[in-house]
Amino acid sequence: MIIAIDGHSSCGKSSFAKAIALRLGYIYIDSGAMYRAVTFYCLENNLMQGSSLDYLALIQALPEMDIKIKFEKERHKYETWLNGINVEEAIRKPSVSESVSLIAKIKEVREQMVKIQRSIGANKGIAMDGRDIGTVVFPKAEIKIFMTASLEIRASRRYKEFIENGMIVNFEDVLNNLKTRDEIDTNREESPLRKADDAILLDNSHLTPIEQMEWFEKLYFQMTGSHAQ
Repeated sequence: MIIAIDGHSSCGKSSFAKAIALRLGYIYIDSGAMYRAVTFYCLENNLMQGSSLDYLALIQALPEMDIKIKFEKERHKYETWLNGINVEEAIRKPSVSESVSLIAKIKEVREQMVKIQRSIGANKGIAMDGRDIGTVVFPKAEIKIFMTASLEIRASRRYKEFIENGMIVNFEDVLNNLKTRDEIDTNREESPLRKADDAILLDNSHLTPIEQMEWFEKLYFQMTGSHAQ
């Protein structure tokens, strides 16, 4: 089946989807990482300066962007590759986080990413997280989950992640960045972030990863009549 997980920034969608994919033996696709890869390309090739973007150059470059999510066995983790280069660490930097929502709202970028995502999920057996997976990319997904958590808790998680990766950031900047991203994601014209009518809400503000998986296993049993293996 297809498992679609949507939700706000830094609510743990990626970690949850990865855990589900590993549990079920599914392919995991981080749609957010794909938009981050496009953003990284723009920054690296000087197509973007602050909020100024060379729109035409980006559209022309889209077909040249070979984006893949690979499972690295040695590190036992999924990582993002752009044109044959591992960019997993680079796309998690604050500079990319601050600009990704601006790139993700562009119609042509979304169309290209959705095309890639649908091709990957053609044979099902995938767990994918993002902003519009259950509403646009796979509206007929068998399981749809909409994740959220309080803004303060999400900011604390992102801040901790930056610090653990040796990045010097200010908590208030992280909080404001998430608030801005929420506003852009929910109000953009192209595929705005919203809960699908048939999605199940999961507020993980006070849940541990283990408790989240227990929640999913109960849901999976209810939906399929079998236990997640």
